[in-house]
Amino acid sequence: MKHRNPLGVIFFSIITFGIYAIVWNVKTKNEMNKLGAEIPTAWLLIIPIVNIYWMWKYSKGVEHVTGGKTSGVLAFVLLYILSVIGMAIIQDIFNGLPAAEAVANQGSSPVPAATTTPEVTPDQAQAISPTAAPEPPAQPQPDNNFGGPDASPTPPPPPPSVAPETPPETPSEPAEPPTVQPPAPPQVQ
Repeated sequence: MKHRNPLGVIFFSIITFGIYAIVWNVKTKNEMNKLGAEIPTAWLLIIPIVNIYWMWKYSKGVEHVTGGKTSGVLAFVLLYILSVIGMAIIQDIFNGLPAAEAVANQGSSPVPAATTTPEVTPDQAQAISPTAAPEPPAQPQPDNNFGGPDASPTPPPPPPSVAPETPPETPSEPAEPPTVQPPAPPQVQ
């Protein structure tokens, strides 16, 4: 089991309004399942009434992982009655399990060397198969630093090579507006 600070469990659960409590339950459930406990999916935690069943199965997982030193009934009462404080007490119990961490890490050990495939360099591949095509050159990788401390400054892009547009010709003198002649008055005879 992963070593966590019991006071941190209380503190983060209060600060995050219970979200860390759910995360802690899910993480420790996964660790206990690696050690042989049979705790169902954590989605049951968010369903009313069913979450009590989930908490009971979780408590039985605590009993299984501690080898019976902490009973399932005690773990259930700690979680159900004391809530966050009970979680901190159970985390302290988990922290006192020295052999559990070695067993938990055993499930995530790398694949044994006998089953891995050997690395073959391009020169070895060429020697094995002379008709094999050479590897294409490596593509440049994008800069994903987003201007962080490791980001190298990039020069500004070159200006476009298009000739500047010339403005349209404007007349030197303003044109006179056309004069409008009023209509001639009708002739009376």
